[in-house]
Amino acid sequence: MWEDGLDTMVNPFDIGLGKNDANYAALSPLSFLVRAADVFPEQTAIIHGSSRQNYKTFYQRSRQLASALAGLGIGKGDTVSVMLPNVPPMLEAHYGVPMTKAVLHSMNTRLDAGIIAFQLDHANTKVLITDREFSTTMKEALALAKVNPVIIDYSDPVFPQDGEPLGTHDYETFLKSGDPDYAWSLPDDEWDAISLNYTSGTTGNPKGVVYHHRGAYLLAQANIITASMAKHPVYLWTLPMFHCNGWCFPWSLSVVAGTHVCLRWVRPKALWDLLADENVTHLCGAPIIMSTLLNAPKEDVRNLNDVVEFFTAAAPPPESVLAAMKEAGFNVTHLYGLTEVYGPAVVNDWKREWDGLTASEQASKKARQGVRYVALEGLDVLDPETMQPVPADGTSLGEVMFRGNVVMKGYLKNEDATNEAFAGGWFHSGDLGVKHPDGYIQLKDRSKDIIISGGENISSIEVEDVLYKHPDIQGAAVVARPDDKWGETPCAFVEIAPGSSVSETDIIAYCRENLAHFKAPRTVVFCELPKTSTGKIQKFELRERAKAL
Repeated sequence: MWEDGLDTMVNPFDIGLGKNDANYAALSPLSFLVRAADVFPEQTAIIHGSSRQNYKTFYQRSRQLASALAGLGIGKGDTVSVMLPNVPPMLEAHYGVPMTKAVLHSMNTRLDAGIIAFQLDHANTKVLITDREFSTTMKEALALAKVNPVIIDYSDPVFPQDGEPLGTHDYETFLKSGDPDYAWSLPDDEWDAISLNYTSGTTGNPKGVVYHHRGAYLLAQANIITASMAKHPVYLWTLPMFHCNGWCFPWSLSVVAGTHVCLRWVRPKALWDLLADENVTHLCGAPIIMSTLLNAPKEDVRNLNDVVEFFTAAAPPPESVLAAMKEAGFNVTHLYGLTEVYGPAVVNDWKREWDGLTASEQASKKARQGVRYVALEGLDVLDPETMQPVPADGTSLGEVMFRGNVVMKGYLKNEDATNEAFAGGWFHSGDLGVKHPDGYIQLKDRSKDIIISGGENISSIEVEDVLYKHPDIQGAAVVARPDDKWGETPCAFVEIAPGSSVSETDIIAYCRENLAHFKAPRTVVFCELPKTSTGKIQKFELRERAKAL
């Protein structure tokens, strides 16, 4: 349509057809819980030991938490940090905290006090909800931190903990001070931050990854599609909810009014009992969960009523493990992602025609990371210098890159790192891989030398920094060593000072004193470090040595 007297085109669909309250609402995963409580109020939402909570109560308690936090003055731009295992308050925090328009910061329960203190300060934490199981570490972290948050202690009524209370508020008492009918609203903008997750990156100094409501909404729904979840699934929480907000599954389950089965500690008997007794349909976990299930004492193993869908990330499981899991009653699907993309954003989508392949050929297919989630707009392997796609030949190496709505907002208070990560209009994963002719990608190396052990990222540089502080070590390099149980474990290659008599046991003990225990090397090799002509340590050679150990 042409305007009279003007040589300009006016789009009639842009005239008088703007957003209004009747036709637009910000996308937020909080809306999923509202619907679940409205439609299925009596459906079991949370199981925790002998305790059960339906969706009506789940929604009411989340609103009470929001109301109580608002009573402390918590609102937009504030951070509420939580140090919790997979217990009901962790699920309530995923809704109650963002209902105040504040940001949820879930902390890794395995971290040491120094890193926790850094995160509390960097996030400018206003309120801390902490489980009494972690009181010793949290007390030390709070003494190191500059912030002085309001502390709310959670005393688990089902699995009591005897850690020292650190604050003046008890979680249940605090919750009762809130209004179960608290009037909250969706975010002002779906681009508003909903959560903050820290990733180790390439150094020991963590980066704060910021998620927005829109991305969480889309990834949560994409999980349902990827997992082929029907209505009312039963999901067992083996994946820590602090890890990428539990890959967004705390929000996903509300889409289909599913049941969250909480698991405070991963133990073989508890795993098998819950799988069988609660008729679990889905779970996510690192390779360590598969190892725990398969190596459980025979008397703990239970027969399952149906096939359980198991989603795993990190290194692809070997053929023998996949076969053993299938025999035990699990269908394993391999996912791939990073903290910066809300957890998993790539799935090894299995094709029916592959069912006829030999076991080794199927294992080769399963070793690939796969294709993009439905919520991810772009996934490719690019030359990081030219930003052009590498040939889809399965051999040409490039960097795996992402783009779309389930990519983070950026790194908190770190503009340089954010700009670097988004250079050229793509998120640079730092992972090196290839693209096969059918479009499926496969990782070949980790350019950032991150070690993934039990599903947790370990920075090799952070471990090396500790090793270099040892008085008897004059050179050190840390690489991943393949491990059947953990996927990967840190392997340290060290050069010791002349005349030193330090042992492998001494070095491992030293690292455990100065790092979170899971970051300490499991193996130490004394040798002269291989170097290039310019003095750079050749880690690729060390990785090959580690594989052969």
